[in-house]
Amino acid sequence: MDRNGSFPANIADIPSEPDDALAGVTVIVCSSCRDETGSDAHPRAGALLAEDTRRAASGEKIRIRTVECLGNCKRRLSAALLRDGCWSYVFGDLDTASGADLVAGAKLFATSTDGLIPWRGRPDSLKRGLVARIPPLDLLKDRS
Repeated sequence: MDRNGSFPANIADIPSEPDDALAGVTVIVCSSCRDETGSDAHPRAGALLAEDTRRAASGEKIRIRTVECLGNCKRRLSAALLRDGCWSYVFGDLDTASGADLVAGAKLFATSTDGLIPWRGRPDSLKRGLVARIPPLDLLKDRS
């Protein structure tokens, strides 16, 4: 844990170029999530989800990062999708094979014109597993 109380993110696993729409999207996977049994076995289910996401993103310019905890333990395997200046999303109830769904969601997010992940075309696991949608800070600034 850092001095500021947050968990460090690993460096990007997949390089990206700034002029590519997908380069603006980051998938964050909780690598410490346990499976439905709560087992402490290693590799953890979250680490397996992270690896599945990396495989699904192979050849794509999507940043995949891992963190030690997203604090969504009641919803088991968790991940987040972030895009600068847009709403951020947290998902739970994923499984170790949800990497392709996260990549599909990242692609929808990257091409969105309103900064939201469209409902239509969103994989079912990202519909059912939505935990929170967090507004960008710019949206929260006072508008006197």
